[in-house]
Amino acid sequence: MTVPTEDLRQARTIYRELEEIGYDRAFSFEAKHDPFVPLAVAAEHTSTIQLGTAIAIAFARTPMTLANVAWDLQTVTGGRFVLGLGSQIQPHIEQRFSMPWSHPVDRMRELVQGVRAIWSAWETGERLHFDGRFYTHTRMIPAFSPGPNPYGPPPIFTAGFGPKMTEVAGEVADGFLVHPVNSRRSLQELTLPAIARGAARAGREAADVEVVCVTIVVTGRTEEELARSREAVREQLAFYGSTPAYLPVFELHGYGDLHPQLKVLARQDRWQDMAGLIDDELIDTIAVVGEPHEVAGLVRARLAGISDHVSLVNNRAPDPRHFAEVVEGLHRLT
Repeated sequence: MTVPTEDLRQARTIYRELEEIGYDRAFSFEAKHDPFVPLAVAAEHTSTIQLGTAIAIAFARTPMTLANVAWDLQTVTGGRFVLGLGSQIQPHIEQRFSMPWSHPVDRMRELVQGVRAIWSAWETGERLHFDGRFYTHTRMIPAFSPGPNPYGPPPIFTAGFGPKMTEVAGEVADGFLVHPVNSRRSLQELTLPAIARGAARAGREAADVEVVCVTIVVTGRTEEELARSREAVREQLAFYGSTPAYLPVFELHGYGDLHPQLKVLARQDRWQDMAGLIDDELIDTIAVVGEPHEVAGLVRARLAGISDHVSLVNNRAPDPRHFAEVVEGLHRLT
């Protein structure tokens, strides 16, 4: 599950609650807060649940800074950490983080390779020599090497949307975090073929890459709860629809004309008006919609033959009671 943590103090309790409910893995995400801090806290209050980032913004950091924090979290979690990385978009990287932006696909591939090269040097004690197009790491002395990790290197998952960034996961990552704007059709026609192409290019099998389908859920036990959940997703899809990166899925389902309208309204800060352009049919296409006892079966039907791994999300209207029933249902169907 992608964990909503508006108040970082909740990290002491919410991850433990998710573990008790039966979640196998919980992801933090980088929005208002650093994604790594809550996981360090959660590690002290959990014992079995995997803890990961979905996502940490890769290009706001360097391979060395990512290698360090991931190595340390792998240690303090007792081998339960997953490093999930995403690129963000150019204006945020340049204007919010004051970091360089260029050739994002090639940069992501090289960044993952750089992190692995650093980890290899720490594990083996061999000289660090990574000389790439975007990143160069050639200095490592014993005073700054943490040495071998008692739990081994953590897995690296990448995220992306376009075919080229999705192919990167097939080439160099242990897993791929599918963006919430997805449908069964988009997974079959856009996502899986891109992973397969990347894997083939690297001489790997597509099955070597764990596909985690981040899936938006609309649920509630009453009409009022369902309506609240649906409206939250309507706002979320309006935001996504204003970004050109997510256009392929909208176009696939006949909603390509929405993007220019949403983009204009976003520039005018007319967020409520944007939500009004998202109809129920689009919500039903992108999200899994149903009462809590129905959602598990709907998720299984959506992902059958595509992935056994799902991360449930409705960041704007979460209700742990409802999601607990969903998780219980998914375990029954396993």
